[in-house]
Amino acid sequence: MQAILAVTVPFFALVLCGYLAARLNRLPDSAVPGLNGFVLFFALPCMLFRFGAGTPLLTLLNPTVLVVYGLAALLIVAATVALTRGPRLGLPDAALGALVAAFPNSGFMGVPLLAALLGPQAVGPVMCTLLTDLFLTSSVCIALAQAHGLAGAAPGVVVRRALRGPLTNPLPWAIALGALFSVLGLQLPGPVASVVRMLADAATPVALFTIGAVLCRAQRHATRHTPAAEVWPVAGIKLVVHPLIVYAGGRAAQALGAPLPPAALTALTLAAALPSASNVSLLAERYGADNGRIARIILASTVLAFGTFSALAWLMGVQPS
Repeated sequence: MQAILAVTVPFFALVLCGYLAARLNRLPDSAVPGLNGFVLFFALPCMLFRFGAGTPLLTLLNPTVLVVYGLAALLIVAATVALTRGPRLGLPDAALGALVAAFPNSGFMGVPLLAALLGPQAVGPVMCTLLTDLFLTSSVCIALAQAHGLAGAAPGVVVRRALRGPLTNPLPWAIALGALFSVLGLQLPGPVASVVRMLADAATPVALFTIGAVLCRAQRHATRHTPAAEVWPVAGIKLVVHPLIVYAGGRAAQALGAPLPPAALTALTLAAALPSASNVSLLAERYGADNGRIARIILASTVLAFGTFSALAWLMGVQPS
């Protein structure tokens, strides 16, 4: 456990630093979107490009990993919507709550954290989860959140609205470009490679710091009080139920003879055990859901994940090198 904590403590400590900086007004609210933009459009795409360029295509797009993780995500979304929708929480709130229950912070936190814990072999499965969540999980939840406003619309309109976010997100394009370089054996020119490396090296610390600042900002701008009964159950689904379903699905796939190595299943399960993606609070604001509730769920999952994620890694026998 000590070796695991030696890896996880710095990651969660940087999130806490970002939260405290915003909470104590050392980082003004107006600066948070700029930090988020730097990570999303510059640093993180460069990091994902480098990982994609160094990962074989069949590892990056493993069909078994995509199917196991995708089915688990859909099950979590359906169960969370069914459990939380009611007179107080309409479909947009239930749908965005389901998104925080099924979408781990695999971009800002997961790729570097699991690479540090498990080594380079974890990168492929974690990138599979990121692609699945960007294109499948988020699209389904956004479509549900807009279901009332799109009632009677043509199927093509619904699909275009749901896919607009993923297709304008730079992260999948960075992964795809890295995969293309991997397949073709291409290399960036020296000066360009140096710029990409410098931006990629900045991705992890700035992304983690930004997570904390985003959560504090969203919590501060909440428009209503959120009862604990609307927060902790969804955080529990994210941190406990989600990884259990992914692990059970992976073991079932292995029993059926699917090519899913034990190391890939470990990476997949730990990716599902990550806290909720911090940027979902921005989506909640965009699609008319209660972003204060979403921010509190993400904050709860982030605080609790330090213990639950570390404990799960220890139970699964992870031994960082």
